[in-house]
Amino acid sequence: MSHSKHPRWIIAAAAVGIHVSIGSVYAYSVWKLPLTSLTGWSETGVALGFSFAILSLGITAAFSGRFIDRLHPRTNCLLAAALFGSGLVLSGLSAGAAFLPGFYLGYGLIGGMGLGLGYVAPVSTLLRWFPDRRGLAAGLATMGFGFGAMLAGPIISFQTASLGVSGTFFLLGAIYFSIMAVSALFMKNPPQDWASRFSHTSAAADPNPLPGPALTPIPTPKSDSSPNAIMRSAPYRSLWMMFFLNILCGIALISIASPMAVDITGMTPKAAAAMVGAMGLFNGLGRIGWSAASDRIGRAQTWACFFLLQILAFGLLPGLTSPWAFQMAVFVILTCYGGGFATAPAYLGDLFGEKHLSALYGMLLTAWAAAGLLGPMLIAWLRDRTGSYQVLSALFAGFLCVGLLGLWRMSVRTKCHPQNF
Repeated sequence: MSHSKHPRWIIAAAAVGIHVSIGSVYAYSVWKLPLTSLTGWSETGVALGFSFAILSLGITAAFSGRFIDRLHPRTNCLLAAALFGSGLVLSGLSAGAAFLPGFYLGYGLIGGMGLGLGYVAPVSTLLRWFPDRRGLAAGLATMGFGFGAMLAGPIISFQTASLGVSGTFFLLGAIYFSIMAVSALFMKNPPQDWASRFSHTSAAADPNPLPGPALTPIPTPKSDSSPNAIMRSAPYRSLWMMFFLNILCGIALISIASPMAVDITGMTPKAAAAMVGAMGLFNGLGRIGWSAASDRIGRAQTWACFFLLQILAFGLLPGLTSPWAFQMAVFVILTCYGGGFATAPAYLGDLFGEKHLSALYGMLLTAWAAAGLLGPMLIAWLRDRTGSYQVLSALFAGFLCVGLLGLWRMSVRTKCHPQNF
């Protein structure tokens, strides 16, 4: 069967469509003012909607990863579309009735379940289609997630002024369900022998070649153990911790970037808000840029760059009184934050193969849920007690040093292909 009969780039586009839709969750801050004005809910009560959504995402990803592979990718993605779309509709109904528990149920639980399925299924499917370009494949999908907030933010802001909060939730529920459902129709697994066609070839044999130098041969999967055995292994635990620390530091910076810029550099609130918008762009660019680079320089080397660059950036941030220098350091951190999301699933594929990829990746995403809950709370607690950005930056630089140590230990313990270590 020829490669041309399997348009894997169409499947990649479908995966991006799904991730652009669910990535709108990162525009949640745009909902805060309209929701509080309409319903009278407290800012804390509204903020919990996002926390519940990310928590539901992580839990769903962890538990669904074991059965995702038993269902057709199309079925998984259609289910994700139904959950995410209906969650938004229920959110609109609950907002109109000022019923906060219903909002948590719609946006947090049901919508979050759609996020979990919609995040894992396209990525694991795409990695199977791109055994020779795992980093690029994961980067393409997660890039969509990063850019989803950039597209959703202006839409939410504009539509709430004309349709109201509930009407905007209904509109977005219909739009995202449609995009995800149509994208799901293109999702399918590759033929059984697909990966073997790339096992002893380089990128020059790619049926859909990209410009650039040929890659070294694809490494043989390092483990065919059960998912539980792999999750208990030192390499998997190390990767989970690295992923957690990278997200923890990035999401903590996102939560304080605007006031931090105003306090340290004297930027106006308007300029700081513009910087926050640009952070979303660099988050998305980091996902595709670093993931593509990891196919060439290796996954471990890429993660070493993440930690080293962020240690330097966090160390410098409190003393960067120049707005331009401050923003450049923030943007570097955001590219590494996004890059971690894009390269982690490819790293899993390199280390453990593709047989249990959905289960392993789903459980890995619990690091996202944990960091999403802990990061903002840790920042608020430390700011209340220290009031010092120097302390915060030093703490995050220390966390990243721990991550770098974990990477080194994993590199030493795991016998891997020279391309990756």
